[in-house]
Amino acid sequence: MYKLTNILNAINNILLPRVCFGCNAHLSRGEEHLCTVCRNDLPLTEYNFNAENPIDRIFFGRIDVKKASSFLYFRENSIVQRLIHHLKYRNQPQIGKFLGDWYGQVLQEDNSLVETIDYVIPVPLHRTKLRQRGYNQVSQFAERLAHYLRADTIENLLKKTANTKTQTKKGRIGRSQGNEALYILENTTLLEHKNVLLVDDVITTGATMEICAETLLQIPGISVYVTSMAVVPLA
Repeated sequence: MYKLTNILNAINNILLPRVCFGCNAHLSRGEEHLCTVCRNDLPLTEYNFNAENPIDRIFFGRIDVKKASSFLYFRENSIVQRLIHHLKYRNQPQIGKFLGDWYGQVLQEDNSLVETIDYVIPVPLHRTKLRQRGYNQVSQFAERLAHYLRADTIENLLKKTANTKTQTKKGRIGRSQGNEALYILENTTLLEHKNVLLVDDVITTGATMEICAETLLQIPGISVYVTSMAVVPLA
């Protein structure tokens, strides 16, 4: 059976060769989603959950998160942008698992969050967008982080109530008024006095994370940490 599987995989690779999402080169044996060159070119932030970093400063004075971090830098016309584009719009949810396994191992080695986080929560999609896409692009990423942090994933507690984009171009007050009840909680008891890690794909202004964290912070005794696959570098 094992040999048959290898034969079928080989035939499939000949008929539909696997290509790198970064440069479209054919992937060699052992390469997954990215060729070795593109993987080595990925811009890791090297931020962690110990020392203060620029992502912490995004949220200073805005929302009481315990700590913030992100895995990669997001720039226009970059490998990271192409990866996340395929993840969100080209039906490639396995990219989330790929990035989650990589980042999860980084966090596990850092050890500051292992057995500190109780639950990992992906930023939710509205049900209309979820139905159109077929999956939440953050789900597998969050699940793999939870695995390495020895935590659980919760996807049905925080819900988005409207199929709208976060109003990132408005000021803080405008966003707060315009997005009132944009996210709601289905149940709060489970997360009382727990440490949660809120996860998104890309942090730009931090508006989405801010609104989600505000919603979660209604729960008594909760502590909120935030992270993402990528962050747009601050000017």
